[in-house]
Amino acid sequence: MRPRKTILCVEDNEQVLSVRKFLLETRGYRVVAVSTAAEALEYLQTVAQGSVDLLLADLLLPQMDGNDLIRRAKQVHPGLPGLLVSGTVTNFDRAAAADAFLPKGASSPAELLDRIKILVARKRGPKKQVQPVTPLEEPVAMAS
Repeated sequence: MRPRKTILCVEDNEQVLSVRKFLLETRGYRVVAVSTAAEALEYLQTVAQGSVDLLLADLLLPQMDGNDLIRRAKQVHPGLPGLLVSGTVTNFDRAAAADAFLPKGASSPAELLDRIKILVARKRGPKKQVQPVTPLEEPVAMAS
């Protein structure tokens, strides 16, 4: 059995956080649910690099918006993908620090799960591909 992927979910609306946590856990993800950006950053500073597979955050949070949260989280965990969701903003321009953006309400739970699956795979994928690719390219170039 593969280890479960960990998603740090940040949402200040308790009901939305609860629904999102349930949705993700029933799909096999391990969810760390927090309601503020400060709690999320505090958690990230206590865990090892690579132990969180995705940061899923609301764009509009008290004290610090989701963009700033993702920017600061990437300083602590540089390879951490960030997905922003917003109920008031439908424009990706407001989500510049994120790797992906979904408008709340305009996107279905299936779209959210698909986007999460892609981002978690992207985090894992390139690290395994980078090292073997380089040695294989050299002999091919010499044979030409």
